[in-house]
Amino acid sequence: MHRNKLLLQLQHNYNMNNAKTIKSALISVFSKDGLEPIVRKLHEQKVTLYSTGGTEDFIKNLGIPVIAVEDVTSYPSILGGRVKTLHPKIFGGILNRQDHEGDVKQMLEYDIPQIDLVVVDLYPFEKTVASGASEADIIEKIDIGGISLIRAAAKNFRDTVIVASVDQYSKLLELITNQNGVTTLDDRRFFATKAFHVSSHYDTAIFNYFNTDDTFYKQSISNGQILRYGENPHQKGFFFGDFDAMFTKLHGKELSYNNLLDVDAAVNLILEFKENDPTFAILKHNNACGLATKPTMKEAYLTALAGDPTSAFGGVLIANGKIDEATATEINQLFCEVVIAPEFDAKAIEILSEKKNRIILVQHDIELPQTQVRTALNGLLVQDKNNLTDNKSQLKTVTVTAPTAQEIDDLLFASKICKNTKSNTIVLAKNQTLIASGTGQTSRVDALNQAIEKAKTFGFDLHGAVMASDAFFPFPDCVEIAKNAGITAVIQPGGSIKDQLSIDYCNENKVAMVFTGTRHFKH
Repeated sequence: MHRNKLLLQLQHNYNMNNAKTIKSALISVFSKDGLEPIVRKLHEQKVTLYSTGGTEDFIKNLGIPVIAVEDVTSYPSILGGRVKTLHPKIFGGILNRQDHEGDVKQMLEYDIPQIDLVVVDLYPFEKTVASGASEADIIEKIDIGGISLIRAAAKNFRDTVIVASVDQYSKLLELITNQNGVTTLDDRRFFATKAFHVSSHYDTAIFNYFNTDDTFYKQSISNGQILRYGENPHQKGFFFGDFDAMFTKLHGKELSYNNLLDVDAAVNLILEFKENDPTFAILKHNNACGLATKPTMKEAYLTALAGDPTSAFGGVLIANGKIDEATATEINQLFCEVVIAPEFDAKAIEILSEKKNRIILVQHDIELPQTQVRTALNGLLVQDKNNLTDNKSQLKTVTVTAPTAQEIDDLLFASKICKNTKSNTIVLAKNQTLIASGTGQTSRVDALNQAIEKAKTFGFDLHGAVMASDAFFPFPDCVEIAKNAGITAVIQPGGSIKDQLSIDYCNENKVAMVFTGTRHFKH
């Protein structure tokens, strides 16, 4: 009779509006940060606490009663702590359906305690891998019991609350405080969603540690940043990445979707000039409109600006070294969206901050991802990052006329810019200065003509300048147009079945040409 009465009482306690009061909790966490106020609040609300190992000791040291999991399961922690919570009495308490007659009967039959709340924080697998730890240490940071508790509690969100990360401790404390330990179905679904993210993110990290098959692609990135909009105001926009690992933002408004694209292009471009003398680049719509390497940063900036002062308006500026007061004073006269450098002196920051919305970023020296990903059709395109930079050792002079030392320097300078400019592209350079470029054209001839016309617009003398192409010339028309404009040396990958036609023209007209053997398409 007593048993039937208890059964009826349990069934009655299942509230059809799914508002539930937390009466019991299993807490088993790696990180104890922020845990104390939760434990104290649960104790204040007369919640029965279950725990294991270090977490159990932590709760006891707070002077709060706690039941060891071993006392529930009648099993000790075994196999060096690998097996603690993996037991029917624990998972039965989490997974039972409180509105299911069979489950309710079995809970009574097997003396299984109800568990309303599970708080888990997984072993730090990613941090352990990043630390350079041994494989043995890494393997031991693959959580088994914790991940099982998360999945079980999240699956049974209709009855059970799951808090799967230290990041959610404050949310739990706020909820149980404001609602006096009562949770709604929406509350539990919210935590379950977060929990499934934790488990899937964790498993993705483990998979990527083990995986060597390039035909699998898995990534999980937390804490996406909501942008004002995407490329255009009618498009939603988000950024998924660790911006703070790459930059320290000193000043300015929030970066937009388009700002981030330009910043990405700027960072990759300036990386080509990391070891060069002071180099300054100005970008607009992901392409360089000005770039120069000079003895001082001020001179590099002013020379880069002169390359296309019209496009520089509203652009993204980046330097490969410190921006000093003199350079900042010149920059301050230009309306620009973003200024990036590895270092600014104090006075430069003060000057550049005079414009309220101007974004000032200190770039950190970190390794960028080696894989590039973009959407295409109903899937993704994935490729290795283009880490090949043309250098002197790979140059093959294919003409009778060899380039001079100055021309070689300018050819390699132009090639670096060409590699980071939208195809089809032609880059014209002289004295370590970008004179003009033709970007994103449907033909190489169009790209060259655009570059020549642009150079003339800003009054540049192309005599003695060099030309870089991101891909081979299928016909000799480009070298002919270039020569007639004053170009004296050309760098290109080669590889056309009609290469000899371009070589013959250069030989006949005393133009130097080198092949790199490397194409640098950028679409």
